[in-house]
Amino acid sequence: MRKLKKQKRIYEPDPKFKEPLVTRFVNHIMKHGKKKLAYRIFYNFIEELEKINNNKKGIKIWKKALKNVTPQVYIRSRRIGGTKINIPIILPKNLQLTKAMKLLINSSKERKEKAMYKKLAGETLAAYKKEGRAIKKKDNMHKIAEANKAFSHIKY
Repeated sequence: MRKLKKQKRIYEPDPKFKEPLVTRFVNHIMKHGKKKLAYRIFYNFIEELEKINNNKKGIKIWKKALKNVTPQVYIRSRRIGGTKINIPIILPKNLQLTKAMKLLINSSKERKEKAMYKKLAGETLAAYKKEGRAIKKKDNMHKIAEANKAFSHIKY
């Protein structure tokens, strides 16, 4: 039996910005199926970005921050001969975007602000300026991958 190829998911554009990327990001924010709440968080977050940056397009800042956070490689640990080895794996484009979104969201959850949209705005602005936790995590991942480049031939 052959293994079936996974079909690429097609995301519908969101109501306000008409972009499928926004819907994808909102799906990552969403908890317990509360999509309306996730959209509200996202739209408030974009407004907060525009407020902080003197009415610059918030969506453009967010896209640039996502681009800055996007990792090219990913680290997987594998147990070989009694020791754990970190194996770098080159990510395909769609997984790079997913990892970037999750990095941005998880890093913003660790921030001190009260509301989630303010946390997201703060972390996105930091990523836009190439600072912050998400960028640090990405750089750390790349450093580990560079150090363990010798093990890249091992298949996971």
